[in-house]
Amino acid sequence: MEDAGGECVFVSEWDKYARLTYEHNFKNSNPNLFSKDTPGAETPFFVGDITKITERLKSGDDVIPDFEVLTGGFPCQPFSNAGLKKGMEEARGTLFFDILQILKTKIEKGKPVKAFFLENVRGLLNHQSGDEKTIEIIERNLVNLGYTFEKHLVWASDHGVPQHRPRVFLIGFWDKANAELFTVPESVQLELTMSDIMGGMVPQKIGRTLRVGGRGSGVSDRRNWDSYLVNGIEKRIGPSEGLRMQGFPSNFGFPATVSETQAMKQLGNSVAVPAIRAYSLAISKALGWSID
Repeated sequence: MEDAGGECVFVSEWDKYARLTYEHNFKNSNPNLFSKDTPGAETPFFVGDITKITERLKSGDDVIPDFEVLTGGFPCQPFSNAGLKKGMEEARGTLFFDILQILKTKIEKGKPVKAFFLENVRGLLNHQSGDEKTIEIIERNLVNLGYTFEKHLVWASDHGVPQHRPRVFLIGFWDKANAELFTVPESVQLELTMSDIMGGMVPQKIGRTLRVGGRGSGVSDRRNWDSYLVNGIEKRIGPSEGLRMQGFPSNFGFPATVSETQAMKQLGNSVAVPAIRAYSLAISKALGWSID
């Protein structure tokens, strides 16, 4: 989003190792978010548990600076009984409810967020919540707040990186005129193949989706996602290969305080940067942002 002309004003992340990685990479460019003394420490604009923030919002304490675009991801599993009711209450107990609460608070304050950009796994499209699909509950809640809503199934490999990684992008605008200006980014050719990533000949051009857990199962295991035959020899990807598969810039890295295990977990939880960048640029153009 910074590449699209934005400036981050508030972050929520409760994993302590991910917090260290955030600060390691973004403190120099955005020092106002972070503590000057203790790496990873909470600050007013770099918080941990978002539910504590939304509880304050519900009590009338708007602790989040005004902003134009909300970005984030959330798990779909907790929606087990969400289809039993209608409206905002049906999403209580999920992190999606906290996203709704932030949007609702800004609307009530007369400073509606102009757009949202949410990311989730492909399974969200078929996930059931009671008798209704979770995606339908999500759409209804956002539309009821006054937003437009559209969903896109996006493959990382369509945006230049050698990883399948199908993900659902949910995008909406407060002003329908902005929504009409939004254009879905076009696919681009692969910039790298798995042979480039692994530094040797790999049979497949596009790699498997990076995951969390289950590392080291080997190329003969159907669950394998991190091992490849390179020049006929089995090799596992590590953080440096994972960063390139996700399309991170060359100056992005992990601090020494983050282990390889934690780094791989973060990569499995991360997004494909070029795909996010392409859609961020499309959102910023629809909003009329000035991009240097």
